[in-house]
This record gives sequence, C-alpha cells and structure tokens, in this order.
Amino acid sequence: MKIKRLTLGLFTIALYLSAPFSELRANEDTIVAKVNGLKIYKSMLVSAQRLLPQQYQKIPLEQIYPALVDTVIDMKLSAADARRRNLHKTGDFKVLMARIEDQMLQRTALQNEIDKALTDEALKKRYNDLIKKSETSSELRARHILVKTENDAKAIIKELNEGADFEATAKNKSTGPSGPNGGDLGFFGKGQMVPEFEKAAFALDEGEITSSPVKTQFGWHIIKVEGYRKTEPPTFASVKQKLETEISQEVSAAYVSDLRKLAKIERYDLDGKSLPK
Repeated sequence: MKIKRLTLGLFTIALYLSAPFSELRANEDTIVAKVNGLKIYKSMLVSAQRLLPQQYQKIPLEQIYPALVDTVIDMKLSAADARRRNLHKTGDFKVLMARIEDQMLQRTALQNEIDKALTDEALKKRYNDLIKKSETSSELRARHILVKTENDAKAIIKELNEGADFEATAKNKSTGPSGPNGGDLGFFGKGQMVPEFEKAAFALDEGEITSSPVKTQFGWHIIKVEGYRKTEPPTFASVKQKLETEISQEVSAAYVSDLRKLAKIERYDLDGKSLPK
C-alpha cells in the first residue's frame, strides 16, 4: 500500500515537532532529512507516528516512512515561513499553543499514571480475579422444529414420541431457517437465545425432547438437546487488551476524580451567572 503525504491535522504533532531538535534527538540518532540545514531525526518520526490516528499507528514505520518524512519536511518549511512572517507572535497563535500545551500535559499526566498502574502483576491479578468470578458454565447443542400453531406442535411431538426421527421431521416440517439442516442450532450458552427458548432448552437432559410446545415471539417450538459441554475460561492472551483498557480507564477516572476533590471549581452559565454547586 503506497501512502502519500499525510494530513497531520493534529495539533499534538505540530507541538511535538516545534520543539528544538537538540532536545528531541537521542545520541547518535539517525538523520533522515535536512530542511535548509535543520536536521530531522528518525526518533522524531517514531515519536510522531505514535501521535497519529490509530490506523496509521498500526502501519510499520518502514511503510509509512516516506510519507511521514515528506509530511515533516512540509511542516518545517511552513513553520519557518510562518516564523519569518511573525505569525508565531500573534495572539491567536499563543492561545492555540496554550491549549495544545494543556492537552499534551493532560495526556502526559494520564499516561504517567497508567504506566505506573499497568504492571504485569496488576494484569495477572485482574485476570485471576476474572477467572474466580467467572462461574463454570455450560453450552448445549440443540435442534428445534418451528411451526405456526400450538396444535401443529402438539401433533409433531406425538409423532416423535411414536418414533419419528427428529432431524428428518425438522427438515420436512420446520418453518425456521435451520429446518434444512435438521433444525440444528449448534452450541449456544445462556443469554444467546430468547428467554422462553433458553429456559426450556436448559431444563432438558441430553437426548431429551420437550414434552409440550414452547411458545416464543417466533412461533411454537419443539426442542431436542443433543448434548452439553463445559465452557473453558478465557486465556490471558485473549483478554489482556481488554484488561489493559479497563485498568487504564479506571486509573484515568480516579486520577481526575482526585484532582477535582482538591480543586475549587466554580461554574457559570452562558450569560456569566454563577451556577449552584
């Protein structure tokens, strides 16, 4: 995939790249370009990519590298021209930079709190707590025959009790989409079916058929349970990202909440009148 110049409509990128080069580059960093003698370093591109929209962050640096270099070059040229015209001294620019600084400081403070909390030990503890709270649950595999009336359903139950094959009967008489497959619904757990169907199905033993029709919003069902299986708890790898997100959100919320408790906050309406606390 060829990526052209990126439109970095992010003030955070602009703020990052406006800092002096000597403060940003690491010792013996690779120079990737020069703009009128000013050096652009690889470490700047790496850091800048982290501030891009999510879809660009996932792209390997080698792939996005040419577009990112061109974008930075264009930005430095435009910034130099703006400084030449003293645009950086205008009131609007200073207000904008103050807002950007606040945004970046907030992001840095939150990330600092998250980094301290997001340890391997914390993730493992969160995972173990999740496993302990997770009840051992089962899934069942069922077939069903769906018909329009209760009388039709009762007649089919009578046929089944007299020896008719459930799968063949479902293929011939079920009006549901699973009919051609012998009424096979595959395995499902609790919460995946409408309540009436779920209650009736999980009350059956393996191989058992409902003794009376089950009514739902879809019609009348005859249900047969083919078997049960235990569900395995999720692996750490499968839920790690979810756990990281949970911890990050909790830490961020707690951090801001603590700051609010220590602050004196006064609110006003759009007309400047004081609002009650």
